[in-house]
Amino acid sequence: MYSFEQLKVFVTVCECGSFSAAARKLKRAQSGVSQAIANLEIAINQDLFSREKNTPELTENAKALLPIARSLLHQQKYFDQKVESLSNEYEHELVIAIDESLISDDFLQILEPLAAKFPITNIEIVASSTFDVEIMVSTGKAHLGIVYADGELKVDMDFFLLGQARFLTISSPEHELAQLPIVHDADLKRYRQCVHRSYQQKELWFSYGISTVIWYANTHQTLVELTQKGIGWANVPELLVNHKIEQGQLVALPVAHEYNGWLTSIGCLISRRHAGGPVLEYLTNSLQRYHFNDQRWELK
Repeated sequence: MYSFEQLKVFVTVCECGSFSAAARKLKRAQSGVSQAIANLEIAINQDLFSREKNTPELTENAKALLPIARSLLHQQKYFDQKVESLSNEYEHELVIAIDESLISDDFLQILEPLAAKFPITNIEIVASSTFDVEIMVSTGKAHLGIVYADGELKVDMDFFLLGQARFLTISSPEHELAQLPIVHDADLKRYRQCVHRSYQQKELWFSYGISTVIWYANTHQTLVELTQKGIGWANVPELLVNHKIEQGQLVALPVAHEYNGWLTSIGCLISRRHAGGPVLEYLTNSLQRYHFNDQRWELK
């Protein structure tokens, strides 16, 4: 019967490209790595590497088994972390990362009970772009993240949906686009666009740049302020601009293909690099009781 340790050696050799590099990473003798692979091949009755050349090459059967081996190791790590969390006392620290445009009084009210229930836990709230939040959670720099969801499977994070947010295409009331009864793509492309872009220069899949002249900002709040000054038009969350539209400081443009705005999903990411404890579990359960509906967090 194969072991998780043998699977770990197998995956490490594949990632490092050689037995010697894998031995260095695992801090083991190369002979031990070779023996672990040999024992795994015997246990599953499959050749995993072709040894005809100096550099081991994966066999076709090994290529088919590699993603399953990775998945088994992820599950083992998650199991070990869950066992550890059951015996843990309250976490010393919990880092919550959230897309800056989703922070509101409603959200902070969800977090408020943590102060009284877990008084010894340090809570850190980091506001950033969706892409930066994903990186923080996947690398373990944040325990939990709230983002605009793109529908892609997150292999190194757990995920659940929280609701939907509406994005509006806006401009200042004095902008030429605001004078049109219907705004088409061709109209938008003629004028400067203010686009949200992360530190890694990634743009959201539903509000990317289409104009020939673009200003970039890594927060939606900055886009709102630029638009209000008449610098250009932008796609921003309704949550941030509804009051400014009501006061006449901004205009929601009647775009032909999204007349009532664009709905996109909001999701919660949970890191697999940390053993979950009572604080993270309590916050996760709290968020699952809420639903983000266009502009606010509401109990389901």
